[in-house]
Amino acid sequence: MTTYSSLVVDVQVACKIPDIPSAKKIEYWVTTAVEGSGRCLTDGTELSVKLVDINEMRSLNHEYRNKDEVTNVLSFPAGEIAGLPVEAGQALGDIVVCAPIVSDEAARQGKAVGDHWAHMLVHGTLHLLGYDHESDPEAVEMEGLEARILTSIGVPDPYAMS
Repeated sequence: MTTYSSLVVDVQVACKIPDIPSAKKIEYWVTTAVEGSGRCLTDGTELSVKLVDINEMRSLNHEYRNKDEVTNVLSFPAGEIAGLPVEAGQALGDIVVCAPIVSDEAARQGKAVGDHWAHMLVHGTLHLLGYDHESDPEAVEMEGLEARILTSIGVPDPYAMS
């Protein structure tokens, strides 16, 4: 667990595959997404990132979204906790990434695996911050923000490649 200014990122690895980025890289991408989002967080804000295998991701997607299929990333916003003192910080939520899917997608799409990981973590973080892509205007806003954040750290715009 590492703290960047006011953000605490807890990284948990629950799978064994090659190409998993370091906890430092994951923390960097998440922090960059928060900083680039324009959202303000209270000191001590926490979020967790868990890297899982295909079976666990399929199970989560089925349980929480009624979709019996695997996906690359899921975000679970924590919501407000009634009665929590302001000085305690806040829990932003959890990001779950299916490591084998991210690696497979990167290879299939001809992207650097690190760039695709960065995209998935920026995407998941923006969901925790309240961004969505359910409607066309929301998608345009979120994808534009993702592209700006990613290009600011040298990752090509993932939507320009589609």
